[in-house]
Amino acid sequence: MGSPDFAVPTLAALVDAGHDVVCVYSQPPKPAGRGKALRPTAVHGWAEAQGIEVRTPASLKGAEAQAEFAALNADAAIVVAYGLILPKAVLDATRLGCFNLHGSLLPRWRGAAPMQRAIEAGDIETGVQVMAMEIGLDTGGIYATARTPISAQDTTGTLHDRLASLGAALMVEALPQLAAGTLPCVPQAETGVTYAAKIDRAETKIDWTKPAEILDRAIRAFAPFPGAWCQLPDGARAKILLCQAEIGEGAPGTVLDDRLLIACGHGALRLLKVQREGKGALDAPDFLRGNPIFTGHVFS
Repeated sequence: MGSPDFAVPTLAALVDAGHDVVCVYSQPPKPAGRGKALRPTAVHGWAEAQGIEVRTPASLKGAEAQAEFAALNADAAIVVAYGLILPKAVLDATRLGCFNLHGSLLPRWRGAAPMQRAIEAGDIETGVQVMAMEIGLDTGGIYATARTPISAQDTTGTLHDRLASLGAALMVEALPQLAAGTLPCVPQAETGVTYAAKIDRAETKIDWTKPAEILDRAIRAFAPFPGAWCQLPDGARAKILLCQAEIGEGAPGTVLDDRLLIACGHGALRLLKVQREGKGALDAPDFLRGNPIFTGHVFS
């Protein structure tokens, strides 16, 4: 049961390991692109290409959807970023239970955006965990953990890919032990609980009055999507996809040199990758060739 790109490596790893995936559940196709044609999720597309049955209910709360799920007689449900709440009838419908792959070190960053919030908060480590599913939001006990450091260059994009790979290997390693009943379930700590709220587009506007270190983390947290944005000196919007904090001083938003060093409330940010609206993302030197920006210009 999964929907976005993050879930595909786990599904692929389960198939490669020889498990019989009797059905895949994914979010319904949604309109996308200029023509607004219905586009299936990444998991849906991958499973369909492998000849695996795919179901896309809008909800699992109805008796009919729950009966259809129970009729699969599945040993277990593996859930990775599915996006739908599983009612108790679904949680209880498999022989072994429902197991979730979560992208944080619980109980830190329960909720919708654990990778983004970990980078934004300046965490130096995160990971993936195989967790028992229950009615509460990411509150179940932990069966297995894989950890990874968060570097000063990591974006949500790089962390996403690393955790997706780690998570796939972790689930394949854990599943035989879960089936055998040899993997203990450790309750989550009662302290240190934090919630990773869904990203609100209103928070992605860059506020140059904030310290450079804070903005650097936010920019990396929102890259590549939805992207932290600002207005260029000519008034056009641009996403900032990569940067680094440096020493610098000036009125917030002011360009301090000819290589995109922008003054912040404290310190300055060196912009390394920029995407002007309607254009592709470019490294700073290439961006400057088509967008002349000079010392004294102001970003807003």
